[in-house]
Amino acid sequence: MFDIVTVGHFVIDQIVVEERKSPSITLGGPPTFVSLTSTALGAKTGVVSKVGRDFHTHAAWLRKNKVDLSYVQTLQNTLTTRFTLKYSGDERTLNLENLAPPILPKDIATSLHTKVIHVSPVLDEVPFETIHELRKRTSTLSLDPQGLLRFVDERGKVKPKRLDNMDVLKNIDILKSSINEAKIIGGTDSLHKSIEEIQRYGPKTVLVTMGKEGTLASFGMSKKLHTVPAYEPRIIKDVTGAGDAFIGAFLAEHVKNKENLWCCCVGSAAASFLIERIGPTLPEKAEIYERATKIYEKAE
Repeated sequence: MFDIVTVGHFVIDQIVVEERKSPSITLGGPPTFVSLTSTALGAKTGVVSKVGRDFHTHAAWLRKNKVDLSYVQTLQNTLTTRFTLKYSGDERTLNLENLAPPILPKDIATSLHTKVIHVSPVLDEVPFETIHELRKRTSTLSLDPQGLLRFVDERGKVKPKRLDNMDVLKNIDILKSSINEAKIIGGTDSLHKSIEEIQRYGPKTVLVTMGKEGTLASFGMSKKLHTVPAYEPRIIKDVTGAGDAFIGAFLAEHVKNKENLWCCCVGSAAASFLIERIGPTLPEKAEIYERATKIYEKAE
């Protein structure tokens, strides 16, 4: 029995930042950041994904860091999903270099048992049929919709699109998104109304990460919104994966039946540590909790 299983593609990212002389090649994708963060907080984590023949050294490193890869398929006839991320100030452009095959319902093993499944596609690799199948395997299904709200143009640039099927939200208990993603799904420029619309379709818990502005969260159908401030990092080196670190920490506390607001504060703390470094590394659990406590005192 796992605590948290993440479903989606691992990614090998080439990160280009204006201020740096050369790009960084690093392991990324939601399974990386969600799993490492939740593992750092004591959760037993697994991944359902498909990777290519170029993933061997990354797999060894993940196993060393206590991430279970039993349900990850390695395909010798393809490469792992790859993106190039270019940062210029607050702007980011994303280009697809390679996309591994989709994760189909038949790829979900009957032996998979977990308290929470977090679905986080990067580019439509988790079809709606697979999400329906995952719903049967857990009592709590979480979704980051970013990969369902993207398409690739003729130049390989990743661009936003509408959600193809709103009914997929009927399967979801927890939804974590960015501001823009929430507004795209909600169909309105009002963030508050977008959260209400998302909850109307299914998810009882909606978490909207807002970068430096923190997180806006709604739990249940009370329509009460909670503001969780961001912890100001000592330095910003790389914001890639911050949202995944947030939800990984949130879910790690959620499976311990902790208060929702506290779960958000731990998520904010974990994200703040991640962006102080390059690549998927985090400090000890005690350091994350120390920051979370300071955030909790300021949460509204």
